[in-house]
Amino acid sequence: MAGADLLVSLGDRLEGVRGRLTPDAGMDKITWFRAGGPAELLFQPADEADLATFLAALPEEIPVLVVGIGSNLLVRDGGVPGVVIRLSAKGFGQVERIGERSLRAGTALPDKRLAAAALEAGLGGFHFYHGIPGAIGGALRMNAGANGVETCERVVEVRALDRKGAVHVLTNEEMGYAYRHSAASRDLIFTSAVFEGYPAEEAEIRAKMDEVQHHRETVQPIREKTGGSTFKNPAGTSAWKEVDKAGCRGLRVGGAHMSELHCNFMINDASATAYDLECLGETVRARVLENSGIRLEWEIKRLGRFRDGAVVEPFLGN
Repeated sequence: MAGADLLVSLGDRLEGVRGRLTPDAGMDKITWFRAGGPAELLFQPADEADLATFLAALPEEIPVLVVGIGSNLLVRDGGVPGVVIRLSAKGFGQVERIGERSLRAGTALPDKRLAAAALEAGLGGFHFYHGIPGAIGGALRMNAGANGVETCERVVEVRALDRKGAVHVLTNEEMGYAYRHSAASRDLIFTSAVFEGYPAEEAEIRAKMDEVQHHRETVQPIREKTGGSTFKNPAGTSAWKEVDKAGCRGLRVGGAHMSELHCNFMINDASATAYDLECLGETVRARVLENSGIRLEWEIKRLGRFRDGAVVEPFLGN
């Protein structure tokens, strides 16, 4: 179904919804890879109440996908069926201090801004967010981490809406955190979270943030069209080391290649399709498996439908 037809089919159900609805919205304008097909219908809610109204009205058979700022996301060339929800900075991008050691942040807030808010509040333990190119919603979902610290170490509770628009509040334990993973239901849409740090001197916090920034600028291709780390680190080693040992530094498929600077980063040169990027990733996985016996796991989220005749099999079918 075309996006315009889906919107028409919803008719009066969406009466009272205040957010923006865009049929056939180009996801290549949202993802940092700048590739991929359209969302059948893109919804940008005004605030949490508006999101709850929309979810309650949307028929359950229509699939829903939530995206953040698009930094860790590869949308396939066939696009995304159903509704893609993108939380707005205006409605979900605020951060406030709510206690001596606590901050509440909306899930559309960039990770870097949470680090800055913690610095201003004199709270340590948030410096690692300064180097993560994503938003809080994604950090909560995948237990984002860097520089020896993970999201699970800072989270107190997470506020979310279910598919019917009902509110849930999850404790840190209920989030079921593990390495780059949360066991929280995929049907839950995170809207905000409470974080806790510890008192620290401004100079100490700033020094750690500067160290994170220096590391990013010197070893990561931060000015390229990339989605960040492509693969999770396997137990006992680093993904980039295995990619390098398999001879995949600089490996190219179509308009995509593995970065020469940091070979766990995929780059869209300018013309890469989502097929090029995913095929490149699976080629790397296949070569690493052959070289070291390690089955690399994707850290980049791949979503949506393949274009007809352009399906990419895991490990290229090996």
